[in-house]
Amino acid sequence: MRGHAQQQHCQSTVGVVVFVVLLTKSTQSAPPVRSESLDGASRRSRLRRPSVNITAPERAGRIVIGLLAIIAGAVLLVAAENLVVVLLEVLLMVAGVDLVVTGALGHCPLYRKLGHIPSSLRKPT
Repeated sequence: MRGHAQQQHCQSTVGVVVFVVLLTKSTQSAPPVRSESLDGASRRSRLRRPSVNITAPERAGRIVIGLLAIIAGAVLLVAAENLVVVLLEVLLMVAGVDLVVTGALGHCPLYRKLGHIPSSLRKPT
């Protein structure tokens, strides 16, 4: 009976993680743009990729640490026994996803808001 309960707990936990990831993606994505209402140049300017504001070593570090956080959160989630622990582990996994995404894209929205540009990426004046 205990094995069945653990399996159900894992399945419900995976469902929570998937829901949180989808919820995070839906709140971060831009509203859909009708392609027939925009010409090619306008469409390209709206779908422009954000500028890179993270150095290559930091990008690699973010990806590695993010993947470790996702794996650690998933492993710990299996042994979680109460709601608070489950929520903390889901938050760890969401933070890991954020690190992986910002590392892969090379753009950190918080850096942009704070005006931080690493010296190696600054253009000479």
